Amino acid sequence: MEHIGKHIADKSEKKRDKATERGELMRYFMERLNISRKRDGLPPLSMPRMGRLLVAIPTPDLYYLKSVCDQATDFSKKFWWEINPKKHTK
Repeated sequence: MEHIGKHIADKSEKKRDKATERGELMRYFMERLNISRKRDGLPPLSMPRMGRLLVAIPTPDLYYLKSVCDQATDFSKKFWWEINPKKHTK
């Protein structure tokens, strides 16, 4: 008689990969920003908070934001300046 576990599908096989390019970009920003937040004594950002911050920014613009922030000397400072809409109005 075989063990019942052989007949039940492994849950990891059924689990779908929910990774998206937008999610990967959000995770990239979160990890880079949390480094400087930890240094400054601020609580770390979470994925839901990153989603709320970046909700109005389309995915292609996130790639631009990533390239601009990567070229800046201070990633965190450039990120917060770029996502503030008041800084970009005439």
